[in-house]
Amino acid sequence: MNNTNYIQNQLNQPNCEMKSDSCGVTHERRSANYKPNIWSYDFVQSLTSEFTEKKYIERAEKLKVKVMHMLSEVPELSKPHIVETIRKLGLSNVLHMEIRDTLDSMVSNLNSNDNACFEQDILGTSLSFRLLRQHGYNVSQEMLVDFIGEMDFLMENSSSKFDLRGILELFEACHLAVEGEELMEKAKAFSHKYLTDNYLDMDVNLAKHVTFALEIPCHRKVLSFDVSRQIRYYELKDNKNLILLELAKLNFNIVQAMHLEDLKEMSRWWKNLGLIENISFTRDRLVESFLWTVGVACEPQHSLLRKCLTKVVTFVLVLDDAYDIYGSFEELECFTRIVERWDYKEVEQLPECMKICFQALVTTTNEIATDIQKAKGWNDISPFLKTGWADFCKALLREAWWYKKRYIPSLDDYLNSAWISSSGPLLSLIALLCTADCTSEELNDKWEDSQDLIYYSSLIIRLLNDQGTSAAELERGDAHSSIMCYMVGAGVTEEIAREHMKDIIDSAWSKINMELLSATSREQTFVNLVINTARVCHFIYQKGDGFSVQDGDTKNKIKRLLIEPLKL
Repeated sequence: MNNTNYIQNQLNQPNCEMKSDSCGVTHERRSANYKPNIWSYDFVQSLTSEFTEKKYIERAEKLKVKVMHMLSEVPELSKPHIVETIRKLGLSNVLHMEIRDTLDSMVSNLNSNDNACFEQDILGTSLSFRLLRQHGYNVSQEMLVDFIGEMDFLMENSSSKFDLRGILELFEACHLAVEGEELMEKAKAFSHKYLTDNYLDMDVNLAKHVTFALEIPCHRKVLSFDVSRQIRYYELKDNKNLILLELAKLNFNIVQAMHLEDLKEMSRWWKNLGLIENISFTRDRLVESFLWTVGVACEPQHSLLRKCLTKVVTFVLVLDDAYDIYGSFEELECFTRIVERWDYKEVEQLPECMKICFQALVTTTNEIATDIQKAKGWNDISPFLKTGWADFCKALLREAWWYKKRYIPSLDDYLNSAWISSSGPLLSLIALLCTADCTSEELNDKWEDSQDLIYYSSLIIRLLNDQGTSAAELERGDAHSSIMCYMVGAGVTEEIAREHMKDIIDSAWSKINMELLSATSREQTFVNLVINTARVCHFIYQKGDGFSVQDGDTKNKIKRLLIEPLKL
């Protein structure tokens, strides 16, 4: 059976059951057979941490002063390495100004052609290049041109050998390329092949780093999700700095304690909302939703953003399931009109659970608006939120129509809707509202100026989601997936379709890199938050659906990041 016939056959045999609504009318309802939530309310509320105590805060402050003094004495050639160590140990927020001053100094030396301040080897130069670009400094790829030129020689002289750690760092640096930087694309392809070809010659530790990098390059990773592992790795080093190590452990535990308090508050909100007790078709994934927000904004000062994002992510899941699984097309049309108008005129036409959904959405949206307005001193921002939800629901309705008609759109048509239904624009809107340094009247201009960044990050969210969930969606008969659309439209295998999606993701990252380099210093916080929404998806959907399936990598990450402190 060819690809088209196979997919069409699946669409004609959806996983359905007959259910009656509150009025006794029977409708065909699909089921995703989601497993029950594994994180009970009582368990979450029972979690405590001693690291909220004053003595730990004071100890961390004393250690920070010592580390700051230590940094002032670091030789120029060692500064990129110490900055990278600070970042990996999760101390970027604690030592933000010190990192910025160091990078400013590096750029100043670069602009003055003081090459003595940069290591004249592939490792140090590639690391410096990557750090500068990751922090928004628009340095030229010419920094790497000498090493890229050497590759031609290496390929012609197979007996020559490059430093493997340097090649790994060059591979990482090349993921900061923007469109048109062909030298870096060439270097990325070469370094990938060189690392793969020489994998068996590496020591165990280097091989692990290479494996991680080939799976997800560091620029696309959520830095905060990897901190505990990096601290454990640093602790095993012979040349570790004990003061830096203690500060990293203590800071991790203090930040974890803050996150835990946020999580417990969100758990109480979710229980008091009472939504999950009144609907049966959706995932109960409050803790996973909160994990997502920690990946987007782990810093202590972003507590409000984490709480608002948690509320939005939980409703994204509920509405996504309502449109994908539960509602008839007529019900979904009605629900979409109600959300567009934000009124109750047609609400009686809906089944009881969808009435409850809309009421809970209104209540929660009003809460979010009030909390942000109070924090920022702004006028009414609810129109932004209402428009965001309406756009999201209209995109979901379009995809529900495709399902109803058993229609598989072209990839372009699919993506024109799917970047919005990815929820990326909604998440980015919340990030803007919680962090924008402007008046409420200036918000619209800020939002419009950010559309390219939001589009490409949302595109990545959608494509990564499809990579992780396509098999399950096909099994239950869902029509909308980038992989399915391309398989049918181009007449190719699933493997080829997945590779094509990876190419689109790579292209989108090059666009995002350009947005990162063109942002002003005032815009950097928001830009990084939007980019983090794409980074979280690289983790959540790396090995399947990290939302729907709780007992895999996501469960372990929750335990390490939110529950289990590091031993001092």
